[in-house]
Amino acid sequence: MRKEYWAVGLAALALLILAVGWDREEPATRVDLSRRVDITLKTQTEAITYAYLPQYSHSISFERHRLLVEYLSRVTGYPFRQVFPDTFDEHVKMVERGEIDISFSNPFIYIRLARAGARAFARIVEESGRPDFYSQIICRKDNRAIHTLEDCRGKRWIAVDPSSAGGFVFALDYFQSHGIKRGDFTEIAFAPGPGGKQEKVVLAVYAGKYDIGSVRNGTLELVKNKVDLDAIRVLAESRPYPGWVYAVRRGFDPNKLEAIREAMLRLDAGGPEAAAILEAAHFKGIIPATDADYDPIRSLAGRISQE
Repeated sequence: MRKEYWAVGLAALALLILAVGWDREEPATRVDLSRRVDITLKTQTEAITYAYLPQYSHSISFERHRLLVEYLSRVTGYPFRQVFPDTFDEHVKMVERGEIDISFSNPFIYIRLARAGARAFARIVEESGRPDFYSQIICRKDNRAIHTLEDCRGKRWIAVDPSSAGGFVFALDYFQSHGIKRGDFTEIAFAPGPGGKQEKVVLAVYAGKYDIGSVRNGTLELVKNKVDLDAIRVLAESRPYPGWVYAVRRGFDPNKLEAIREAMLRLDAGGPEAAAILEAAHFKGIIPATDADYDPIRSLAGRISQE
């Protein structure tokens, strides 16, 4: 068939479709513009934002601190809201932008926050009963290639995060103090994804994906229902450093801060309510803190940066 006939045929078919469409057009709906309802976007209630550095999963962070946040809201009369950064860096940036009012972080992150104007006002007493903590270097007990710290040369190391105090920095400083540098490892990897990073390090070592791992003390107890701890050996432990710290962002209302600080320190006096809150948070108590308490961390940061 010639091209002209095809063109005429297609044009006729298009006209037929349009005609059918017009016949079946839906009836018009009348809109009464005199009857209007104003729609407003729901805004989040203003509240003091509280964030736990994401060393564990968000669900663990929420459950550990839920009672404390509820207590602070009730005692101070100010509304609180927990927020959940996915990474250590995001936590720091949210404090810098004023999106986190009260930060609960490790001391290595704290000295970064302090450079942005945040200030320490309280610190915790660990479950060990001490206001400090340390790093544990772990391996599989059946790893025949690793018996001493020196055996870690040329091995694959998984750590929590480059900014994790107990999960990396303390361990790195410990290795360096024994003459083992970053370049002596075949690989230094960090736990992937958001949250749950301490747990991921133990699981990776347990599964044999890495030769050694570094976590803060207390982590092994946390994962005892996920792995057979008899298969894990603690190869070494770092010296202790000042513990986790509460800091307030730059520009926060000093009257609100004083009310929060007093409420937190009241928990250290004990009592049934305090016991339940501290047990859930895995603290033994909360004590005063100043910026100068973290000068040993600044010295450590200076040492590892000189490598």
